[in-house]
Order: sequence, then structure tokens, then C-alpha cells
Amino acid sequence: MSTRHIPVPGTHNIRDLGGYATQAGPTRWRRLLRADGLHRMNQEGVAQLHGLGVRTVIDLRRHHELATQPNPTNGHPGIAYVHISLFDKLDVAEATAPETDEPNVLLSLYRRALAERGEEIRQILTTIAEADGLVLFHCTAGKDRTGVIAALLLALAGVSEQDIVADYALTKSQIAPLLDAIQQRVTARGEDMNRYKALLECEPETMQQFLDHLAEHHGGVNRYLVGIGVTETITARLRARLLAD
Repeated sequence: MSTRHIPVPGTHNIRDLGGYATQAGPTRWRRLLRADGLHRMNQEGVAQLHGLGVRTVIDLRRHHELATQPNPTNGHPGIAYVHISLFDKLDVAEATAPETDEPNVLLSLYRRALAERGEEIRQILTTIAEADGLVLFHCTAGKDRTGVIAALLLALAGVSEQDIVADYALTKSQIAPLLDAIQQRVTARGEDMNRYKALLECEPETMQQFLDHLAEHHGGVNRYLVGIGVTETITARLRARLLAD
């Protein structure tokens, strides 16, 4: 049970959020999984996830990503599939434009998600709280959209900032093959890879600065969740999912 990375053919970055220390004891294994895109999995991979206990999959990708890379868990009789686009309306192309002077594009996206996508974050957390069985949430690389949600969940459970940052940074080594494939696609389209490099990074400092921003501008995770309409009941269920026996 106590295995961080879960190898499933067709994926690179399925990871368990269990085993992180809190004052209430370690977060529990096989309660929440964060992941990269599942679209490369075959039905055997879907069966493997179901066999692990996955009963809900939350897809955080944009609509156009679903159209070209459909989720193979959608339609499985034993898995509830939910799509909530976390970064919808956040213009990544604008953030990476040559004329932008944003020093940390990813941090800007994460901050904007907190400020502009509160309703979607509330829906995601409520879905997790009310789900049965093991919940898997994912985006494309399992780094940014997934990283924001994972950070909020771990902070809510009382995991240290050091461990939250370390969990975020683990993605860098996991998705190296995926980043190579992205670079090949960008090059094949004749686009400038330098425009995308900032979006492919996964530096610990970015997550630390995100947590600093959460504390300084939103009063920390608890006040932020209250501000976007997450109820005390949902907050208690989230903590129980991560911590209760």
C-alpha cells in the first residue's frame, strides 16, 4: 500500500498522496491519487485502476484536450468520470507571449487560478469529499492543475510546506519522457520551443511562492476555502478522507 508512484502502462505520473506527516498522523494511503493524462492507457490500464479501488476520476483538462485525447475511464461502469476544467479561461498562450515580462509564468497561472477559478476549485473539492472509494484527479502532465489541487488538499490536512513543495517537485523526474514527447510535437509543428520551456518547469521555488501567496493574500488554505464557498461539512470530509482510519 505504501508506494508513492503507481506504475500503470500509458501513464508516467500517478502518485499517492498518502504517507505525509501531520500532527494527526500520516496521511492515509490509497485515498487520493494525483496523475498525468490517462488518454494513453488501454482498457487493461483502466481495469488496473479499478482494481486498485479507483471509483472516481476527476479530469481537470480543457475541453479541447478532451476532444483530441479522450479519457478512457469515461463510460466505465465502475468509475464515475467527472470533468471540471480548472484552467479554463486562463490564457496560457498570452502568458508565454514573447512580449510578456512575467518572471514566473507558472506562478502567475497558479495565483490566477486561486483568484479566478474559485468556483471550479469548490466543485473539485466537493466532488472529492462526496466520492466513494479511491479518487484520482489529473490533468495532462500531472503538474500544474493537479499540483494546485494537491497542494490545497495537503495543506488542509496539515502537511508541512516542506513536504508539499517536495511532493510538487517529484513530478520533474516522473514526467521526463512526457516532456520529450511534448518537445517533439512542438518542433514538428514548427513552433519555437523556447516559448514553452517555462510551462514545462517544475521547480520547488514555484510551489513555495504559491504557498506564500496563499497565506499572504488569501489568509491560508482554511480562509481561502471559506471564501470560495466550501462548507465546513465538506472541509471535514476532506480531512477525514486524508486522515481518518
